[in-house]
Amino acid sequence: MGPVMMASLPLLLLFLFLLPHSLALQLCTDSMAPTTLKAPLSFCAYDGSSCCNSTDDAALRKQFQSMNISDAACAAVMKSILCAQCDPYSAELFGTEPRTRTIPYLCNSTGSASSSLHNNSSKDFCREVWDTCKDISTRNSPFAGLPVSSSKLTDIWQSATDFCKAFGGSSGDNTLCFNGDSVSFNSIADSPTPKGLCLERIGNGSYLNMVGHPDGSNRVFLSNQAGKIWLATIPEHGSGGTLELDESNPFLDLTDEVIFDTELGLMGLAFHPNFTTNGRFFVSYNCDKLQSATCSGRCSCNSDIGCDPSKLGTDNGAQPCQYQTVVAEFTANDSSTTPSTASSANPLEVRRIFTMGLPYMAHHGGQILFGPADGYLYLMMGDGGNIGDPYNFAQNKKAMLGKIMRLDINNMQSQNQISELGLWGNYSIPKDNPYMVDSELQAEIWALGLRNPWRCSFYVEKPSYFFCADVGQESYEEVNLISKGGNYGWRVYEGPYLYHPPRSPGGNTSLGSINPILPVMGYSRSDINTTMGSASITGGYVYRSLTDPCMYGRYLYADLYGGAMWAGIEVPENSGNYTSTMIPFNCAKNSPIPCDTVPGSPLPSLGFIYSFGEDNRKDVFLLTSEGVYRIVPPSRCNYACPKENTTDTGSPAPGQSSSACQLEILPRRLVLILDMLLLLLLLLR
Repeated sequence: MGPVMMASLPLLLLFLFLLPHSLALQLCTDSMAPTTLKAPLSFCAYDGSSCCNSTDDAALRKQFQSMNISDAACAAVMKSILCAQCDPYSAELFGTEPRTRTIPYLCNSTGSASSSLHNNSSKDFCREVWDTCKDISTRNSPFAGLPVSSSKLTDIWQSATDFCKAFGGSSGDNTLCFNGDSVSFNSIADSPTPKGLCLERIGNGSYLNMVGHPDGSNRVFLSNQAGKIWLATIPEHGSGGTLELDESNPFLDLTDEVIFDTELGLMGLAFHPNFTTNGRFFVSYNCDKLQSATCSGRCSCNSDIGCDPSKLGTDNGAQPCQYQTVVAEFTANDSSTTPSTASSANPLEVRRIFTMGLPYMAHHGGQILFGPADGYLYLMMGDGGNIGDPYNFAQNKKAMLGKIMRLDINNMQSQNQISELGLWGNYSIPKDNPYMVDSELQAEIWALGLRNPWRCSFYVEKPSYFFCADVGQESYEEVNLISKGGNYGWRVYEGPYLYHPPRSPGGNTSLGSINPILPVMGYSRSDINTTMGSASITGGYVYRSLTDPCMYGRYLYADLYGGAMWAGIEVPENSGNYTSTMIPFNCAKNSPIPCDTVPGSPLPSLGFIYSFGEDNRKDVFLLTSEGVYRIVPPSRCNYACPKENTTDTGSPAPGQSSSACQLEILPRRLVLILDMLLLLLLLLR
C-alpha cells in the first residue's frame, strides 16, 4: 500500500531492534550485479557470486597463458590480479569513471597511498607484487605502460614507491582495495551511535513530495496527492519560523487532470538537472480516461506480455486500464522571468513523456528521480495491484509493472519513431540500459522484481548507491540497493522469504530461473505488530546534514503508521553490508508548531509518514498526515551526541562543507570570549 488513509493506532515506547544484515552491494564494472554461478569457475576458482561466467573465465585463462611467466610465485600473484575482474566488488576495485582500470586498486602502505592500508588488512599487497615480479619478464602485461613484448616492472618504474603511486591505493576516500586474496574493507564506523532522532514541526500541510529548488536556495517544492505543487521557503534553524508558502497560490495546479484516491494522485515530482537555465520539470500522476480526453495510453496488460485485459475483471468498479500513470513535462519559463525567479509554472503540458494503463487501482509507485551521475530520468512502477501479483507482472521482462525504468528525456522522438519503436511516450532509450546485456528485457527497464517501490533515493556522495524501499505483501518490508539489471525477487520472494502466491492465472517464475538480490535492510511486520502495528514501509535518505552529526551516513526509513523509524549503517564501508536499528524519536519542546502527542505516551503523534524530503542544506524532513517535521540537533530533545556542536543551530548554508568529520566543538568559554570581543568592536565603532 502507498499513502493509505487509515485510523491511527496507539503507539507504545520504542525499543531497539537489530535486524539481520545482508551482503548486497556487489557490482561489476558494467554496473550489473554479479550472477550466481551454477558451478565454480575452473581457472579463477570463484564460487557463488561472480562478475565472470565460464566464457570470461576461459578468456582470462588464455590471457594468463599468453603472459608466459616462468617464475611460479610471480605467476600466482599475476593470476590473482587478473582474476580480480571476477570479484563481486569489481566495480569498486577497478572503478568505472571515466574508464575502467586494467589493474585493481592494490592494498598498500607505500608513499602517498598509506592511508589505504586498512585496520583489518595488514597485508601490503602492492609491495608484494613489486618484490615478487619486479625482475620477472612478462609478455602482454596488464600493467599500463608496459609494451606487448617481454618486459619487467623495473623497465618502467624505479622503485616500489613509484610503482605503488600508480597502482596502490583505493577507489576513494572510503578505502576499498585488493589484497591478493579478497576485497579489503574499512570496518571502522567513525560516527557515534545516535541515541535518538529529534524533530520539530514547521508546517501543518500534508504532502507527498519535497524537492529542493535547483537554484540551491533555502526554497523547496512541495506537492500534495490531490495535484497541487507549491513553492515554499524553509525557515532557518533556531529562528522559530515555519514553512512559508501561500496555499491559495500554487506553483502549478493539476487537480483537474489528477484522479485522487487512496493510492492514486500526484505521485512524483522531478526537476531537470539544468532547470535553472531550461525551466524543465516533470510530474508523475494518475488520471481517469473516463474523465479526461488526454488520459489515453496503452494498457499494461496486453498481447505483448501474454495478458488479456478482459480477463482481469473490475477493481472496486473500475475497468482494467481505466486509470493511467502519466509522466508529463512542464516548464517554468515565460516571457518575463527566468526559471529561478518563477513563482508559477505554465499550466499547459509541454509534452507527454510516458502514459500507461493500470490493471488495478493499487501498487503504482509513481516516483520519478534524475540520476545524479547520468542525468537520466528514473520511474518507479509497482506491480499493478491485487494480492500476490497474480499475473506475475513483476517478473515478466516485457511488462513495465514491478519495474524501475530509466529514460532519456533529452533526446525526443518523432511520432513515427515512437510508433515504430513501440515506446510508451516521448523519450529515448539510454544506450547502456541493461537490455543490451539481457536481450529479454524491455529496453526501458533498469531493474525488476519489485512489488511497490515507495520512496527511492540516490546517495549523492556515492551515486551507485540507489536505495528503494519496497512495500511487502503481508510479512516483510524491505530496502533494496538497486543495481543495473538487478532482480529483487518479487513474487518469488517477499523480502528474504520465499513467497507462495494464492493464485497464478498469469503463470509462475521458477526459483532456479532468477538470480534474486535480497534486501539490505527491512523489518518483519510481525516484529512490530504486537506493539504498535505496521502498515507499509516508507523509504528515506542517507542522512548527510551536520545538524545531527551522530546520524550522519545512516539511511533513514519508517513505517507508514508513524510509530517506528530505523537507521541503517554500512559496516564495513563499501561492502553493502547493512545493520539496521530501530531509532527512538521525540519532538523538541520549543517546536515552532507544537507537536501532538500519543495519548498516554510522551511520544509525538506523527500520523502517517507518507514520505521523506531533503532540502539543499541536506536537512531531512518527514512528510506526514500531521504536517512537516524537520530533523533538528539531538540536544534539543536531550539526546546525547558527542559530535554535536551545541553552539551551532543547524547545517551550513548550501555550498559549505558537509563532512561530519569536519565538525569542531568550540568550548563555551571561547564562544563567550568571541561574543565579548564582538560587543567591544561594536561599542568602539
